[in-house]
Amino acid sequence: MKNPILPRKNHAAIFLKLLPLIAFTIPLVLLFILNPLDPYLNLSAQDSFQSMWKGRTFQLFFIWLVSLEFILSWENIKFSITREQKTRSAAYGFVLLLPTLFIISEYYLGLNGAIATLSAHSNAAFSGSMPLAIEYLVFTLLFCLTVFLSFGKKGLTGFALPALFVGLVGFLYTIDNFFPYGQFTPFQLLVPTTASFAAAFLGLMGYTVISGTEFGTGMPTLQVTGSLGTAKFAIAWPCAGIESLLIFTAVALLFLKRMNISWKAKLSFFVFGAVVTYFINVLRIANLFILGTQYGVESSQVQSFHFYLGPLYAMVWIISYPMIILASLGLWGKIRSSNTMKPRRVQLNPA
Repeated sequence: MKNPILPRKNHAAIFLKLLPLIAFTIPLVLLFILNPLDPYLNLSAQDSFQSMWKGRTFQLFFIWLVSLEFILSWENIKFSITREQKTRSAAYGFVLLLPTLFIISEYYLGLNGAIATLSAHSNAAFSGSMPLAIEYLVFTLLFCLTVFLSFGKKGLTGFALPALFVGLVGFLYTIDNFFPYGQFTPFQLLVPTTASFAAAFLGLMGYTVISGTEFGTGMPTLQVTGSLGTAKFAIAWPCAGIESLLIFTAVALLFLKRMNISWKAKLSFFVFGAVVTYFINVLRIANLFILGTQYGVESSQVQSFHFYLGPLYAMVWIISYPMIILASLGLWGKIRSSNTMKPRRVQLNPA
């Protein structure tokens, strides 16, 4: 009977391959265990993992995307550092420690305070949120550097999806910190249409909806009245889920680019996914108003849905969609192969 335990060399090779994933998992685990308080966001580290917008739930999705890349491309990933390259090995070891060192410097060496102070001097409206935005951007650079040292240029191309994902989140946080309340016009363009769809949906459900714009900002507003109460909110692009559309676009385009299918199939998959993402955001707005009428606009139910559950619905869909594409293509391939294997009926000519 063969020994099911892998040889030590195989264990070492697996461990070396997984080092980029481990290097970014450890600091997040440490943050959750140590649970330091962020005095600028008034949020503990554990609580930050339960917040999608201006929180660290996106980093958990980043870890999932890295893991997914390893699962899909394990055989093609080749570790590029050899034992003879001692200088490169030492540099690589130091780079692997940088994500953890950065987290420690944020909370225990005053880096967060320095970033927040500098952001306030740079006229950032939400300067307290800038340390988290910078954290995402630094993770992006460190991840690219780690992957490049681990697997070379091919690895950098292969892991472009998680790198782009975490970098895009940091970019969106930064934009909102400097241009809050819908001030960033390019992202705000779709919001009135999204609000109109949400108003129509709520109207079909029997709610009374009054549409308008907020004085001073021009943001669309909806005042929704039901049997249990009234809720009124102004809608900015983060509330309307524009960030999820941007993230979907980046994730879908990078994923579909690697698929060996026709451009028509790629376009169909992209359009279908974008439409579903958009209308998830419409339902997200409608659901927020429904909760507001039931529990009050300042209730914990509204806050929880606004900052976590609502954005989570869209992100679960976005992260799951590549797997749905793979499953649908696999099912279609089986259907086609089974059809070609069916024996054809032979029509005999009458004698």
